[in-house]
Amino acid sequence: MNKQHVWTVVGLVVAATGIGGSLARAAGPASAPATRPEFEPPTIQSCWDDLLAGVQSKEDWPRRREEIRRQFLELLRDQYKPTKPPLDLTVHETVDVEGIYIRKLISYNVEADERAHAYLAIPHGLQAPAPAIVHLHGTYAQGKRQSAGLEDNPEKAFLDQFARRGYIVIAPDHFVAGHRIPPEGPYETARFYRKHPNWTAVGKFTYEHSIAIDVLQSLSEVDPERIGALGHSLGGQGTFYLAAYDSRVKAAVCNCAAPTFRHNPRVLDWSRNRWYIYFKHLRPDLLAGRLPPIDTHHVIALIAPRPFLEISALNDGNWKTQQQRVLMNMKLLELYQLLGVPQNYAFYVHGKGHAVPHDSRQLIAAWMDIHLKPTEATRVKLLELGP
Repeated sequence: MNKQHVWTVVGLVVAATGIGGSLARAAGPASAPATRPEFEPPTIQSCWDDLLAGVQSKEDWPRRREEIRRQFLELLRDQYKPTKPPLDLTVHETVDVEGIYIRKLISYNVEADERAHAYLAIPHGLQAPAPAIVHLHGTYAQGKRQSAGLEDNPEKAFLDQFARRGYIVIAPDHFVAGHRIPPEGPYETARFYRKHPNWTAVGKFTYEHSIAIDVLQSLSEVDPERIGALGHSLGGQGTFYLAAYDSRVKAAVCNCAAPTFRHNPRVLDWSRNRWYIYFKHLRPDLLAGRLPPIDTHHVIALIAPRPFLEISALNDGNWKTQQQRVLMNMKLLELYQLLGVPQNYAFYVHGKGHAVPHDSRQLIAAWMDIHLKPTEATRVKLLELGP
């Protein structure tokens, strides 16, 4: 190739890469700078921003948290809960499950005239106090039997799944399911409201789930500092209400829980005039278009800085409502960032509907292992190669 050809090739390369243009501009007269596109992302604003109203720093959060806590207890009508009776824990049945764990049917007092029933799983071969889980089932008539994998969908059998992972697990019946199905039918709350006209069904199940923690802490096999909670659907709602209510919950996971008050076309479902009534006292306000002063994001915020994982599906109910849930989660992650523990909050959104698919179950197990098991249980390491 002669010298002329070499320069021709170089000229083509320079032109193709734009270098020639740069050189030409450098050699020629100064030209106006090219217009540069704007890459700065806009600030996302949403109705969930009220969570951090008046909060500019980590030091501002305790005051805001106390305000939210007061509103939360008012929503539950916690002042109307009964005096907590002695547990009087009784074992009714003991079954060895495949040589892996013992499953006990137990009962204990939750009111002076009411006893809750639950399954309790204790793995074989424990060498020291172990982490424990409160598993809360969804809207299923024989709730704890679903948790234990004795009927219905085994994907929701978290007592069985976590007992096989070395956890002690308690799975109580919801107060209108299992051993305590009312004569009117599963999840009928009319009888409850006749007994406790000023309380709420959500306050009742939150209070009872807190007593399930009392049961766990009464057991020598349980490490009282490593207790978690998880649930699906109604049990998912029960999980974040419990973790907000009781700081003994050190890590929690909510899967496909009930929707929010805001941006919810079915908001009246929170205070129906039949069947399962979450908050009976809210009905006049909801009918008038007035929402409670707090919503789901406020309740979950009370869990901070403790670890919390929220799993939901965009196609679980109203699509736009679930899109708002994503924005809600972003605001909660902002709170955890403000508190210096962003690693303690996560959310996962999928398109598999109101379910507990394999990927969700794997995330739930990993979340609990990371936060409730010793560090060495989840640590990875390089192979030690021989000479």
